[in-house]
Amino acid sequence: MNKSLDIIHDEHRALAAMLSGLRTLVAEIEAGRQQPDFDLLASMIRYVDEVPEKVHHPKEDQYLFAKLRLRSPDALPVIEQLEADHLQGEARISALRAALAAYRQQGAAGLASFKLALTIYLEQEWHHMNTEEHKLFPLAKAHLTAEDWAEIDAAFLANGNPWEGAAGEYAALFSKIVNMAPAPVGLGG
Repeated sequence: MNKSLDIIHDEHRALAAMLSGLRTLVAEIEAGRQQPDFDLLASMIRYVDEVPEKVHHPKEDQYLFAKLRLRSPDALPVIEQLEADHLQGEARISALRAALAAYRQQGAAGLASFKLALTIYLEQEWHHMNTEEHKLFPLAKAHLTAEDWAEIDAAFLANGNPWEGAAGEYAALFSKIVNMAPAPVGLGG
């Protein structure tokens, strides 16, 4: 696998872990085994918003999609769908944040609406990541040249790791979430 595809795959895994954690936490609340921790839920939503929107999607759009668009007409419908998903990201996360705010305000009466908004968001994100991994990656592997991969990989590697160094705010956020979240989602009490 190419370095850039490895990076995308690793970012997908981290995002999938957070999404699974959200789903599990809401199921635990719904079952009465956990009390809602709105700060934790808000932190988890911040993570699933900022990592894709500020780190992940811009790299895909600017480097991988741009090169593949030049090399493969067959990839255009897939690229266009993924770019449309990226453009809808802010509206989708806003709906999820609004549902959380309503849940916080309404208490237990707002859980069902929040769970529905989360379910819709999760389904869209899973579909998006699966489309990239199962449709776009094979097209990229088949059509991009070694020179293309060298440029894409260099851009992804130069973009830095948002989990390390001064830009390591997402590592700190991820750690905060893991330490706040109760088992089975995290290490908190």
